[in-house]
Amino acid sequence: MIIGERLRALREEKKFSQGEVEKRTGLLRCYISRVENGHTVPAVETLEKFARALEVPMYQLFYEGEEPPKLPNLPKRKTGADLTWGSSGKDAQVLVMFCRLFSRMKESDRALVFFMAQKMARAKAA
Repeated sequence: MIIGERLRALREEKKFSQGEVEKRTGLLRCYISRVENGHTVPAVETLEKFARALEVPMYQLFYEGEEPPKLPNLPKRKTGADLTWGSSGKDAQVLVMFCRLFSRMKESDRALVFFMAQKMARAKAA
C-alpha cells in the first residue's frame, strides 16, 4: 500500500480539502499534495499530524479495516529481571543462602572460593 493513496482516500472519505488538512496539521498544502501523489514519504511525526487532522487512530493510516488487526500470539518478552540469575524462584533462594554463608567466611576463604569459581567457569567455557 502506498501511504499517499491511503491518506488521500481517508481525506476524501472525511470530505476534507487539502486546505482544511493544511489548517489542521500546519503542513503546507503543496507538501500534502506531494505526499498524496507519492512524491515524498512523510516521517512518523508527520503521519501523527495527519492522523490527528483526519480524526483517525494511527493504525488506520496503514490498515483499511474498521477494527485494529488481530495481533499474532507472540512469546512473552523477557525483562531484565527475568534474565538476571537470582532474581526469582529457586535461584533467589540459592543466592540468599550464598550471601548468608559468605558473610560468615573469613576474607581469605572467600577469596579462595571466588578463585575456584572463576577457574570452574573458565573450564566450562572452553
